[in-house]
Amino acid sequence: MPKMKTKSGAKKRFRFTASGLVKAGVSGKRHRLSSHNAKYIRQQRGTKVLQKGDEGLVKWYMPYNR
Repeated sequence: MPKMKTKSGAKKRFRFTASGLVKAGVSGKRHRLSSHNAKYIRQQRGTKVLQKGDEGLVKWYMPYNR
């Protein structure tokens, strides 16, 4: 059987934790930040763990990186 292909966009955007959860960078940090308050900008730093519904799709995109 041939190998499945990994989606190139997904491997650039997502990482897996040791327990198999999916980490991703938070959205809303590129432009138009003057309309957001300091608390919002501070909370959007770093990465967050994805919800279960989104996690399944990412794992389907990256079959060999679990």
